[in-house]
Amino acid sequence: MSPRVGLVNPFTSASRHHRPAWGAPHPRRTVDDVAPSLAALSAALLPLASEPAGLLPAREQMAVSLGWHIILACFGVAFPAMIFVVHRRGVVHDDPVALGLARRWSKVAAVLFAIGAVSGTVLSFEMGLLWPGLMGPFGDVLGLPFAFEGLSFFVEAIFLGLYLYGWDRMPPRRHLLMLLPMAAAGIFGTYCVIAVNAWMNMPTGFRIVDGRVTDVHPWAVLLDSAAVLQFLHMWIGAYMLVGFVVAGVYAAGMLRGRRDAHHRLGFTVPFVFASIASLVQPVVGHVLGMRLGETQPSKLAAFELATHTEQPAPLRLGGLLVDGQARFFLEIPKWGSFIARGSFSKPVRGLDTFAPADRPPVNITHVAFQSMIGIGSLLALAVTVYWVARWRRHDFLATRWFPWFAVAAGPLAVLALESGWIATEVGRQPWTVFGVLRTVNAATDNPGLWWSYAGALLLYLGMTIGAVVVLRSMARRWRAGEEDLPSPYGPSEQGGPGSHRHAADRSDREEVGA
Repeated sequence: MSPRVGLVNPFTSASRHHRPAWGAPHPRRTVDDVAPSLAALSAALLPLASEPAGLLPAREQMAVSLGWHIILACFGVAFPAMIFVVHRRGVVHDDPVALGLARRWSKVAAVLFAIGAVSGTVLSFEMGLLWPGLMGPFGDVLGLPFAFEGLSFFVEAIFLGLYLYGWDRMPPRRHLLMLLPMAAAGIFGTYCVIAVNAWMNMPTGFRIVDGRVTDVHPWAVLLDSAAVLQFLHMWIGAYMLVGFVVAGVYAAGMLRGRRDAHHRLGFTVPFVFASIASLVQPVVGHVLGMRLGETQPSKLAAFELATHTEQPAPLRLGGLLVDGQARFFLEIPKWGSFIARGSFSKPVRGLDTFAPADRPPVNITHVAFQSMIGIGSLLALAVTVYWVARWRRHDFLATRWFPWFAVAAGPLAVLALESGWIATEVGRQPWTVFGVLRTVNAATDNPGLWWSYAGALLLYLGMTIGAVVVLRSMARRWRAGEEDLPSPYGPSEQGGPGSHRHAADRSDREEVGA
C-alpha cells in the first residue's frame, strides 16, 4: 500500500542549504549561510504583503488529508513483512494456524490498500491545487521522487493482486515470494515521499540565480543523507503503529475469552515487530534530532521551550509559553544541551534570537514533540517489562491488565506518530521550504477552497465508515467460521470461468489416485 503521495506537507517546514553542482562537494551550511540568496527568490515568487485567501483552508485540508492518510501509509510499509512472517511459518512448518492468519491479513491489506489508493490520489491533486507556489518553481526538483513513487504504487498493486489471486492457485513457496516485491515497492515508494519532505526541511539539489530556481539535480533529493535518516525514523514508526494496532486487535479477543493458538500467534508476531521498533526508535530519533541545532535552530528552540539562549541549556519536561514566558514545566539542569547537541556545554539558541515572523507556533510544536517522546518512552518501557517477564516465565497475557494495555497501545502508537508529524511540520513554520519559501507564498489565493475542504472531510468520513463496516463484517464472518471470504481481484471458486478448470483438475487427480 504505497501512499501514492503522502507525508509531504506544506503545512509546515524545516531546514537545509543548497548544493553547488551535481557531483561536486556539498558542504554543510547553516540557515545564516543561505540568507543572502533568499530575498531574491522570495521577491520573485510572491510578495509577502498579506495572507492569501486560500492559506487557512489549504492548511486545514492538507493537515486532515495527511493525518488520515499517514495511518494507511504505515500499513503499506509494515504490514507485508508481518504477513510474510506468518505465511512463511505456515509454509515451512506446515502450520494451518499461521496460514489462516496470512490469508485473513491479506484480505485486510487489500481493503486498506484500496482506501489508501483513494486518499493518496487526493493528496497528489492537493499538492498542485493547494500549493502552486511550491510545485510551480520547484516542480523540476521534486518531479523525480514523485514519479518513482507512482511507479512503486503500481508495482505494489500488481503484486498485491498476484498474492491475493495466488491462494490455492500457485505453488506455496512461489506464492509466498509475491510478498517480497510488494513489500519492497511499498518501502521504496514511501522513501521517495519522505525524501521530498526531508528536502522541504533541508533543501538541496538546486541553486537560486537572479531569483530563479536553476541548476536542478533531482537525484540529490533522493540521495541526501537527511532523507535516509528521516525515512528510518518513519519506517520504524510504521512498525510501531501497525504492530501495536494489530496486536491490540488480538488482545481484545483474548479479553473476550478467545485465548486459542490463533489469537496468541496473531498477538505475538506483530507485538515482536512493535517491540523491536519501540527500542530502536529512540536511538534513530536522537540522531535525527541532534542535527536540528545546525539545520533548524528555530524548531529546536520550540521543542526545548527555550525563550532565550542558554549554555548549558536545561531539559524542560512539560510546560507552555504564556505571555512570552515558559511556565508549568519541570526543569533538569544541563540535560537539554546534552540531548539536543550531544554535549553538556553547547548552547541551545533561544526564540528571542529569531525575528517574530520567523518563529514557529511554539506551544503546538512543543506539546506535540513532548507527547511523541512521552508516549514512545512509555511503549518502550512496557515492551521491555513484558519481554523480561516472559524471559522469567511470567505470562502477562494470562492476566487481565496487560491485554487491556495492549489494546490501548494501538491508539497510543497512532497518537505518537501523529504528534511526531505535527511537531515536524508545525515546527518548520513559517516556511514550506525551510529558509527558502514561506508557506504564505506557497498557498493558492483561491477563496473557494473551503468547499474543497468540506468535500475532503465528507470523503474521509465516508471512507472511515466504509472501512470500519467492511473490516468488522469480515471479522464477524471469520468468527462464524466463514474462512473463504471472496478475495478482490480473483474469481470465486464456484461458478467463475476458472472453476470448471479447477474442478477438472481435481477430478483428474482423483482418477490418478484411484
